[in-house]
Amino acid sequence: MEKKKLNIAIIGYGGMGSWHVRTLSHMNDANLCGIWDIDPDRREAAAADGIHVYGSQQELLDDLTVEAITIATPNDTHLPIALAAMGAGKHVICEKPVALNSNELTQMVNCSRERGVLFTVHQNRRWDEDYLIVKKLYDQQTMGKVFNIESRVHGSRGIPSDWRNQKEHGGGMVLDWGVHLLDQMNMMLGRRKPRSVFAQLTNVTNEGVDDGFRAIFQFDHQLTFLAEVGTSNFISMPRWYIQGENGTAVIHDWELNGEIVMVSDWEKRDAVPVVTAAGLTKTMAPRTDETVKKYPLPEVHSDIGDFYRNVRACIHEGAQLLVGPEEVMEVMYIMEAIFRSAEQNCVVYL
Repeated sequence: MEKKKLNIAIIGYGGMGSWHVRTLSHMNDANLCGIWDIDPDRREAAAADGIHVYGSQQELLDDLTVEAITIATPNDTHLPIALAAMGAGKHVICEKPVALNSNELTQMVNCSRERGVLFTVHQNRRWDEDYLIVKKLYDQQTMGKVFNIESRVHGSRGIPSDWRNQKEHGGGMVLDWGVHLLDQMNMMLGRRKPRSVFAQLTNVTNEGVDDGFRAIFQFDHQLTFLAEVGTSNFISMPRWYIQGENGTAVIHDWELNGEIVMVSDWEKRDAVPVVTAAGLTKTMAPRTDETVKKYPLPEVHSDIGDFYRNVRACIHEGAQLLVGPEEVMEVMYIMEAIFRSAEQNCVVYL
């Protein structure tokens, strides 16, 4: 029997809104009813792309054929649009960060429960294959007990000169990219929750909002996790760096270039001292080729369309959400802890 399609509309036809349209256009499980955007240029662009454009946000909300709405607007507008959509009985998918703080998110969650509608967040980077490779290495303990994970995203162009560099609109890198890295951290480590965080924000090119940050998380059993974002870095750093008791793995970029290096012979422990600029060191002498072996990264494949397939299955078949409000709230609390740690220059316990 053919599955019932999800009738969905999109509010906001900017970069992410048009991305959602492209994603939905390749799916047989969904039917795009149309879009609304406050910008007439974006409405014209949508019409030129052959997409139905509603006359107003209210006209979209009044359309009884629309079951769900994806919100792809600036961060500070998510709350009022979500409340209006849920008030109209629509299921809501919201872009991230879903809200500016945990108080706003609580209002959204409460409204969804009161109205009996689905509410989820488009945490699309759970489908990034670089992240899924690292998760596989961690889950399978490929390198033995993992004691350090480093997750970095760096650019060299500063913050885009739009609402993303304005505090009142929810700009800054903690909210923009931190929400992804922290969600990936939580999903990877599962039941293991961070015990504390020490964070620093940077304001190299922008005084209004953070244009980068470093956050070091401490977990139980001496596991550390570094989440780092920068917008003024002209030399690439690894996207991922993972250390285990038996080896190290690196993923350099989103093209998945990288490798795993593991010990192959624990018996040959003797090291030949190496000459440094002003002396010798045996401690830091590199391992010889016969004591280590290099391996390729495992292959992992994903399909971001699974996000919308899950939403459709939840609405029509009673499936369980892949991105639940509780998980989103955990990330929001962690982002707030990062801001507190940076402001107070201290470790914040979670």
